[in-house]
Amino acid sequence: MPDILRTPVTDTSAWRPADFPNPDAWTLTLTAGQIAEVETALATIKAKGVDGPGFSRDEFPLPGLGPVLDEVYDEIQYGRGFQVIRGLTPDRYALDDLRMMLWGLGQYLGTGIIQNKQGELIGSVMDHGEAAKGTDPYLSGVRFYRTSLDLPPHTDSCDVVGLMCVRKARTGGESSVVSATAMYNEILKTRPDLIEPLCDGFHVDISAKTGNMTDITTQRVPVFAYHEGLISCRYNKRQLELGAEKAGHPLTPKQQEAIDYFRDLSLRPDMKLVMDLEPGDFQILNNRTTLHAREEFHDHEEADRKRLLLRIWMITPEGRPVAPEMLNLLNTGPRGGVAATG
Repeated sequence: MPDILRTPVTDTSAWRPADFPNPDAWTLTLTAGQIAEVETALATIKAKGVDGPGFSRDEFPLPGLGPVLDEVYDEIQYGRGFQVIRGLTPDRYALDDLRMMLWGLGQYLGTGIIQNKQGELIGSVMDHGEAAKGTDPYLSGVRFYRTSLDLPPHTDSCDVVGLMCVRKARTGGESSVVSATAMYNEILKTRPDLIEPLCDGFHVDISAKTGNMTDITTQRVPVFAYHEGLISCRYNKRQLELGAEKAGHPLTPKQQEAIDYFRDLSLRPDMKLVMDLEPGDFQILNNRTTLHAREEFHDHEEADRKRLLLRIWMITPEGRPVAPEMLNLLNTGPRGGVAATG
């Protein structure tokens, strides 16, 4: 049995939407000078012949904004676990330049890793029109972020995820964030009997990431893990259910009840902070202390108007401590990215 925290989390990662009546508390609006600094850094690195993501923080110098981003890093790692940076205007830049700007900003918040089997460092979160069976893309190896479907609260397979809104949908697509540690506190309070099954660990389905429909994590990954005095979370309900099936060890009734209760709790209005990202908004989330979600959306007909977010996955080995059993989420080693296959 793993070590289990039996008392509530009391640090600032455990919050509820009511704690933030004003979005200004979690929004950083860039000044004209800071935006100019980002543009200068972009021009400098392009002048060196760099035409895509993959460069280091030192190659994207932000002498004034950098210290501010260091403070954002601390907030993501040790504070509330999320932040929105606002001020860029996507229409002013080529899409490839936006990808490089996102990458450059991201290197002040972590180290970028490959996030899909295509080998991309910056992914395109949009409806790619990929065929899927019914309403469950996982059964066809299609990742939800490549569809227009509702994406309930979950975590990604990295330490920190960043999403930059380029274009909004015609309707829908609102984003939301949930504190995983506040979830822990609520389950501890209302259903303490479900804490142990959530901490035991599950084989997680990773077939949509790898392209092999039988792939699951080689290790059992807990939904909650207690390590060095801190709680971390890894949750995707459907991946847990499919992982159990593929491992040949179907979920026990108690495990199913636990992950169902977790889902229901994460959707409660008093747990879920809703935010409507505007073009240029850069949302940063700690995947260990927050979950994120997206509402179903209906898109524009024109290809150049369709909803688009750019996504970066980052690791932070020097940041918030994470339990070892949560570090190999893709069978590529501790904090490894997706193995590119094409």
